[in-house]
Amino acid sequence: MHPLDIDQLRTLVAIADSGSFTRAAEWVHKTQSAVSMQMKRLEERVGREVFSKAGRGTRLTDDGERLLDYARRIMRLQTECLATFEAGDLAGRVRLGLPDDYADRYLPEILGRFARAHPRAEVTVMCEPTDMLAERIAAGEIDLAIVTEARQRGGIETVRTEALLWVTSSRHAVHEDTPIPLALGRPACVWRRAATEALERGGRASRILFVSWNSTAVGAAVLAGLAVSVLPESALRPGMRILSPQDGFAALPSCRIGLMRHRSPEPTPLADILAGQIRQSLNNLGPGSLGFAAE
Repeated sequence: MHPLDIDQLRTLVAIADSGSFTRAAEWVHKTQSAVSMQMKRLEERVGREVFSKAGRGTRLTDDGERLLDYARRIMRLQTECLATFEAGDLAGRVRLGLPDDYADRYLPEILGRFARAHPRAEVTVMCEPTDMLAERIAAGEIDLAIVTEARQRGGIETVRTEALLWVTSSRHAVHEDTPIPLALGRPACVWRRAATEALERGGRASRILFVSWNSTAVGAAVLAGLAVSVLPESALRPGMRILSPQDGFAALPSCRIGLMRHRSPEPTPLADILAGQIRQSLNNLGPGSLGFAAE
């Protein structure tokens, strides 16, 4: 039995995460025809169709979804293995910042993998809003930051895209109130702007009742049935209900999660390794249903 080709699996993951063959070709530095040929050979290797037509686009088949799960796991193990042997037993400190919205979902896997590979390294974690983290990166106060990507802000590498969702309490009907009470972040928050602009376009009256950069505080207001909010899919909690256009809440733009780095003139191997594990960890948390638009 011939082994699977790691390069083909890497391309499969790139297609899934980027949403198209064209963007995946850019990610893996190949031509689109080379990417298509890789996927044809991968289908021949596993003896199953990995992709199927969906209108003008392409999507993963059920077998393709299963193969993608294995591909992510194989890539993760390869990254851990190479990081362990290439970096050796590194010691030192690396400083990571991220909003608390992402901490519960992302930190356990990121820190767990990093600590297992580098038990002598110290990770300092700081939870603050994206704007404050960007300032700390610029000042060299932290090495890495997982942030909410705003298109007007440069120097951010997109590592994950999630749905941004309207949420309310599953036990209350506060979303039916007029004006709609909202629990949102501070005025600079990208999600806050997306929410208020969507309501204004739909002619829905609203008032901001609670303001906090802390997702736990915002979530508490939602779960208590006091307000409606917007959260990325990864931040949903038991007891929350997703509101749809059928409830009168228009779809919101995607939440783009990015990685920022302080560009130090000195080599920073620990930061390099942690950045790679962040990319891999967030990629491993892929969406359950993938559809690819035609290019």
